[in-house]
Amino acid sequence: MSAALAVEGLCHAYDGVPVLRDVSFTVAPGEVVAVVGPSGAGKTTLFRCLTRLTRADAGAVRLFDVDLQHVEGTALRQARRDLGLVFQGFNLVRRLTATQNVLVGRLAETPAWRVLLRRPSAADDALAAACLQRVGLLPFAHTRADRLSGGQQQRVAIARALASRARVVIADEPVASLDPSSAADVLTALRSLATDDGRAVVCSLHQVDLVAGFADRVVGLREGRVVLDVPVERFDPARARALYARSLDELDHHPEPLAPERTPGRP
Repeated sequence: MSAALAVEGLCHAYDGVPVLRDVSFTVAPGEVVAVVGPSGAGKTTLFRCLTRLTRADAGAVRLFDVDLQHVEGTALRQARRDLGLVFQGFNLVRRLTATQNVLVGRLAETPAWRVLLRRPSAADDALAAACLQRVGLLPFAHTRADRLSGGQQQRVAIARALASRARVVIADEPVASLDPSSAADVLTALRSLATDDGRAVVCSLHQVDLVAGFADRVVGLREGRVVLDVPVERFDPARARALYARSLDELDHHPEPLAPERTPGRP
């Protein structure tokens, strides 16, 4: 199966200091890839490059064979329609209702007059309701975002990604500020995008204990390099400890090599 998202040899530096060093991995349609690693590993810069908020110094970010590194203007906007984004800070318009926030995901397909007058079509209203139902928030459809809990706001953001019909969803630390119950709800909703809709999902996580049961594959970053790329079943406690070891010497002495294993995505 061809990749929905392919990262190839990505390199980036700030003020001459390398942050990403030859990062490569793929995400297949219907696959969830968790990106993990200690603070300073390069996860934030990687996600900025995946969305073209930052242009990498070298390498490629191919979204269904369109290299986001080398498109501009209309071509970049068209390519980004295939990207659904979920941020740690929810990124909702707080004064708008859950339904109105979900419909932000439809702006690229909505006539300007409907946007200005806030008069969505009946079809878009129905789509928003269906997306909120998927994430368990239909009873809160007309509740302002600033009156929702953090976990509820994050599920609205996932519903927004659903409404956009993006084929690749990128979630940057989506549960970092949530309690365990809310985090489980959010990850279940993200998982359903892959399982039920066949979308590719790439998600960075600090909490490695949440990876099992959520991801199909784990990509580990350390000092800007991919040092681990394995099916989730092989991301055992020993590998997790090695990934977060204080020094690279401990990585080198791990009983099994942590070099990436190129494994096909699950259908």
